[in-house]
Amino acid sequence: MTQLQRAREGTVTDSMERVAEREQVSAEFVREQVADGQAVIPANVEHDRLDPMIIGREFATKVNANIGNSETESGVEEELEKLHTAVHYGADTVMDLSTGGDLDRIREANVDHSPVPLGTVPIYEAVKQVESVEEFTHELLLDVIEKQAAQGVDYQTIHAGVLMEHLPLTDGRKTGIVSRGGSILAQWMEENGMQNPLYAKFEEICEIFAEYDVTFSLGDGLRPGCLADAGDDAQFAELDTLGELTRIAWDHGVQVMVEGPGHVPMDRIAGQVERQQEVCDGAPFYVLGPLVTDVAPGYDHITSAIGATEAARAGAAMLCYVTPKEHLGLPDAEDVREGLAAYRIAAHAADVANDREGARDWDDALSEARYDFDWTRQFDLALDPERARSYHDQTLPGDNYKEARFCSMCGVEFCSMRIDQDAREADGEMTEIEEETDVEVSAAAEVNRPPVGTHEVEGEPSLADVDLERDYPSADD
Repeated sequence: MTQLQRAREGTVTDSMERVAEREQVSAEFVREQVADGQAVIPANVEHDRLDPMIIGREFATKVNANIGNSETESGVEEELEKLHTAVHYGADTVMDLSTGGDLDRIREANVDHSPVPLGTVPIYEAVKQVESVEEFTHELLLDVIEKQAAQGVDYQTIHAGVLMEHLPLTDGRKTGIVSRGGSILAQWMEENGMQNPLYAKFEEICEIFAEYDVTFSLGDGLRPGCLADAGDDAQFAELDTLGELTRIAWDHGVQVMVEGPGHVPMDRIAGQVERQQEVCDGAPFYVLGPLVTDVAPGYDHITSAIGATEAARAGAAMLCYVTPKEHLGLPDAEDVREGLAAYRIAAHAADVANDREGARDWDDALSEARYDFDWTRQFDLALDPERARSYHDQTLPGDNYKEARFCSMCGVEFCSMRIDQDAREADGEMTEIEEETDVEVSAAAEVNRPPVGTHEVEGEPSLADVDLERDYPSADD
């Protein structure tokens, strides 16, 4: 039985208990949210290494990291390094978007080593098995979806909402169809004169997902790829179909989250989130960005993190990160780190703005350490401790500077906090902080307390003990 089916019958599963512990809420509240479809626990029964987590607007905002190779770049070792980096820097889930090389080998390695839920887009593999896009069949799609479910994938992006009648609505767009899955299906439908096979076979996909407890991530194949296309008829026609499919999946006892844009002007983001929540009956919303401007290639982790904060503040449950390489190239491990930093900031800022219980305790604890010139504590509390320590030590590397009442930005003479403290001490107004913040006992969810990126399973995914040829023989062996 799926988490949704067991929640509906009143059972609190082990996964729900673990989620409640991580979120600092009652297990019964977790069960109710899952039963109502307002939250999902992506947890394939075949994913043995998984440390369960939950995605829903009533819980801490989550962050997904996309990894994966292309036809020309990256293999198993590089992908495991990206996985390690993603988990280390706080990804709550990871999507393997690989489109080249030995896809099975990469996917199996990721499932084996990932303590966080792993997602995929099965149509990519289906396309790799045929000579041209129009040749893949309904049966091939179902076979790929079932194989990936059996391998332990926790959620799959299924672009079932892109219908033949929606395609003319994309005429006149500045950037057309920017989703890889959406463009593949549009070409298939035009070449074959048939309805989207993922839509036609949706109930059969539901049966596969129910067997393995795979969560639907209903793909937004017609999402806007630029500000000019945001909120057009094509985007919202697909959204209406996703609402229909959400209810069909629920009828089959399958968990659902819904993917969203994309590129959206900042003043329209909240309205788009609210519309999705209404159309899809509160199913968790999982958004890519949104990017609030189109002018910053190389910095789209920033343009999108701005939109992501607003989306999460309005009720989006999970944010799909964007790296500095977006629109430009395949991200490497350092790009993964940069993207995750931007999105962990966005998620946490939204949780603070939404007054999520305990979320600001982390901020308060770091502020107290900063005013006390407790540099070591500042580093330990930082979102990225290694980066914070490295930047400080570039100019003041000695251990004696870890107790200094200044940094190199202002120096001794112009440090405002030192000046303030000295003045208060001189006139006798200096008082101790009445109650220092203890993040160890905070009511915040684990993702709103340092250190991020920790999981109950022992250790992080590491290459140290992996023999790639032995553990994951190539298809040619």
